[in-house]
Amino acid sequence: MEDLAPSDLKTILHSKRANLYYLQHCRVLVKGGRVSYVTDEGRESRYWNIPIANTTSILLGTGTSITQAAMRELAKAGVLVGFCGGGGTPLFSATEVDVDVAWLTPQSEYRPTEYLQHWVRFWFDDALRLEAAKAFQRSRLATIRTLWTTDRALPDAGFNVDKARLEAAVDAQLPPIDNARDTTELLTLEARLTRTLFKLAAGSVDYGEFTRAKRGSGTDPANRFLDHGNYLAYGLAATACWVLGLPHGLAVLHGKTRRGGLVFDVADLIKDGVILPQAFISAVRGDEEQEFRQACIQRLTQVEALDGMIDTIKRVAEDLARRAASE
Repeated sequence: MEDLAPSDLKTILHSKRANLYYLQHCRVLVKGGRVSYVTDEGRESRYWNIPIANTTSILLGTGTSITQAAMRELAKAGVLVGFCGGGGTPLFSATEVDVDVAWLTPQSEYRPTEYLQHWVRFWFDDALRLEAAKAFQRSRLATIRTLWTTDRALPDAGFNVDKARLEAAVDAQLPPIDNARDTTELLTLEARLTRTLFKLAAGSVDYGEFTRAKRGSGTDPANRFLDHGNYLAYGLAATACWVLGLPHGLAVLHGKTRRGGLVFDVADLIKDGVILPQAFISAVRGDEEQEFRQACIQRLTQVEALDGMIDTIKRVAEDLARRAASE
């Protein structure tokens, strides 16, 4: 059988790739033509292959290094690479994408332009950009409603939400979203619902009193897991934007002061639906960081989170580009 060249691996759809890696205390290099990470155990070095054809993004944590050859192969396969602190947060790198969410994206002169053209057709119109933000918020609510009330995986894990209260909270958001006059109102609505979701999630697993701490300052397990899991969502969001050729600066909700705002916008589509309940489930269960991370990755794969992100971006881009053209 003829071997595939790394440049051929991008034909595998990102939305169908299963792996999202967080690595620490290791070296990433090329050995025998394959990208591997190396861990030192005593006098021995152990090599583990990374299936780059089936990987969306890699987070490099504490004590890691990566070779130029490995970066070349990862770029050819369309894998995003991010540098971060211990436990997956905070995320930082040497790019100028954004201070908080910065990814080393593969460079290519042949990125698709179809959705970028759709996006910029409406993006410079304030009213249409606001409509895009509203569409993202409606999609976020639909995901929360579906996953929290109809998916058996959460009750099976001990997460028993008060469905009536959740439905009421989600329903109460829809009219204000439709009537919002600017992104400030939308962000206020988003924050208000998220506080309600924290309360419902804590009650669903008998967590006790919970207060969301600023990123990196929380000492309780739920806060730590929320920080950690959100960065996994940012990795998928950055991948979705890269796949469709959209610069991270063309945000619709978080954008005007953050160059990477579009990553935040897209990550919000699944953060509350997937990461938030898993953080409380893992906190009560006493999971370690690695166990929580694996649970999140498994859950993101099960619900086809990356597929959902890409489909939402495409739908919003196409719908609003048509509206822009008709006005």
